[in-house]
Amino acid sequence: MKLCILGGGGFRTPYVYQALLRDTGTPRVEEVALYDVDEDRLSAMVAILTELAAGFPDAPRLSPTTDLRRAVDGSDYVFAALRVGGLEGRRCDEHVALDLDVLGQETTGPGGLAYALRTVPVMVEAAKAIKELAPDAYVMNFTNPAGIITEAMQSVLGDRVLGICDTPSGLGRRVAGLLGLDHTRVEMDYVGLNHLGWMRRVLYNGRDVLPDLLADDTLLAAMEEGHVFGTEWIRTLGAVPNEYLYYYYFNRDAVRTIIDSGRTRGDFLAESQRDFYTRAAAAGDGVAELWRSTVERRSASYMAEAKGGTQDAPTHVREREADPAHQGYAGVALGVMAAISRNERQTMILNVRNNGTIHGLPDDAVVEVPTLVDANGVHPLTTDQPNLHQLGLMSQVKDVERRTIAAALTGSKSEAVSAFALHPLVDSVTVARQLVSGYIDRIPEVAAVLTR
Repeated sequence: MKLCILGGGGFRTPYVYQALLRDTGTPRVEEVALYDVDEDRLSAMVAILTELAAGFPDAPRLSPTTDLRRAVDGSDYVFAALRVGGLEGRRCDEHVALDLDVLGQETTGPGGLAYALRTVPVMVEAAKAIKELAPDAYVMNFTNPAGIITEAMQSVLGDRVLGICDTPSGLGRRVAGLLGLDHTRVEMDYVGLNHLGWMRRVLYNGRDVLPDLLADDTLLAAMEEGHVFGTEWIRTLGAVPNEYLYYYYFNRDAVRTIIDSGRTRGDFLAESQRDFYTRAAAAGDGVAELWRSTVERRSASYMAEAKGGTQDAPTHVREREADPAHQGYAGVALGVMAAISRNERQTMILNVRNNGTIHGLPDDAVVEVPTLVDANGVHPLTTDQPNLHQLGLMSQVKDVERRTIAAALTGSKSEAVSAFALHPLVDSVTVARQLVSGYIDRIPEVAAVLTR
């Protein structure tokens, strides 16, 4: 089988490749096409993957290229992890918003909408190339904002596109671990959109064990979410929220903390990645270890503003990254591949087409719900309906997402303003207009999209 990675020079690629190296099933991936527009990043990534493959005589061969069509042609699976505009674009996403005292974050709020505006057209064109050159391929989208990009690509490829996020599955694994349960036997009742969802039940042998967690002060406080939201608020909700809901429930706190820190996540990553690729070019042997140490620094500062730290002085290490056996995004994606290619049926929380799963949302809207995956494809499972708070927030954000896709595909500035204005973390037509103007002025890729 051939796997194509769009954005193959990015930091997640070694996770995927390591998972492939450990895979002993049949059929397995024999070729990995790495597509990236940056030849230096590609070169560094090939060096890292080559070192990781030492001792694996049957390692999938690498085919690096800057030609999208060549990378896609004949692929059985495509992983999409592009960053249109690079980290400088991300920095602008954050700072334009923060300058107006609204949230500047990669996926949530106005920063996520700006990222989507410049990314949707690129990913739709990639989808068209996949439809022509690899029509039977399944696309696993990692590109953020994952829900928006997945929905846009589905307009071309339908249900063969699904969005991957490791946050919900990681949440279930950690809950099981805290309760001393085998996470492979746990079923999660989870509902939401990407980076906006709630775990409502945790079923083990047919019994909901979530109340056991909610009632235990020590266990609940030990969770990342207990640290981020506080145990009292989680109990008030009666569900464990996705960590990104911090930006909704504690919006003013998050904005003030990021502004006061003087350095955004994008600032930190731009510096650290620039340093990494410069050092990688001269590293020779040992470049894989350089990647590992860089990833550890990245992981330690993830969502630092929600955990009492800053990008320069994080206070918390992500449990999921501290465990080298956990494959994160790669583990979820490889699980999907195994389920489809080998009929190793699995249930995972994925971003898929709604198709009536959540009443009140359009059938073609992408939602994040438990999904059965097998040789026949992806099938969202029937679920209890969300409560009014959950459905209301989901509906408002989904409307914003669809307006953002429309703006990106039509070039309409007025559609973009409506998307920003109706987002609950902006909530101002005046600020929305300032945001759109600011992004057009600061980010060339956004200016190239919003032309009328």
